Amino acid sequence: MKTTPTDNLPSLPPAVRSQRADAQRNVERLTAAAREAFAAHGSNASLDDIARVAGVGAGTLYRHFPTRLALFEAVYRDSVERLCVDGERLAATELPAQALLEWLRGFVTVISQKRGLAAALSEEGRTSELFAHCHAMINATGDKLLVRAKEAGAMRDDVELGDVLRMAKAFALVAETAPEGSALAERLLGLSMDGLRPRDARESVTS
Repeated sequence: MKTTPTDNLPSLPPAVRSQRADAQRNVERLTAAAREAFAAHGSNASLDDIARVAGVGAGTLYRHFPTRLALFEAVYRDSVERLCVDGERLAATELPAQALLEWLRGFVTVISQKRGLAAALSEEGRTSELFAHCHAMINATGDKLLVRAKEAGAMRDDVELGDVLRMAKAFALVAETAPEGSALAERLLGLSMDGLRPRDARESVTS
C-alpha cells in the first residue's frame, strides 16, 4: 500500500493553529477549575461557576464537555496523568525513598478526589474502562518508584506495590473523617514507610 509522506502535507494556517491552541488552553483552565470546584463542593458543584472561574462562557464549557459526566472523567484522568508525570519527575530528582513517599502523598490526594467522583461515574456505568486505564498508569509509575527504592536498599524486597497502594487508600479514607484531615494521612504514610525499610536500614537511622 502506498503511503503519503507527511512532509508533503500542507501546514495548518496560523489562524487555525491559534484556534486550536486557544481551545486547548480553555480545556486546561476548565479542568483545573472543575478539579478545585469538585474538591470543595462535591460532584454537584455549579458548572456555571466552573466556567466563570476558568474565565470562559458556559457555551465554551459545554462545547468541550457536553455533560457533567464528561467533566468528571476529564478531571479524574487529568489528576492521574499529573500524578504519573510527577512520579517521573520525582524519580529523576529525589532519592528513591523520598521519591516514593512524595508520590504516595500525591496518590492519597488523587484517591480523595476520586472518592468524590466515583459514585457519579459508577451511576453512568463508566468506571470500568476509565478506572482500568488509570489504574494501569498508576501501577506502572508506582512500580518504577518502588523497584528503584528496593534497589537502593530503602525498601524491603518483599514489599508489593498493591499492598502499599491499599495502605495509602486506607490512610486517605481515615483522613477524610479525622479532624487533622490530610495531615493525618501524611503522618501515617511517613510512619508506614519507615516500617517498610529493611531492618538494617531502620537500625542505622535510629542509631
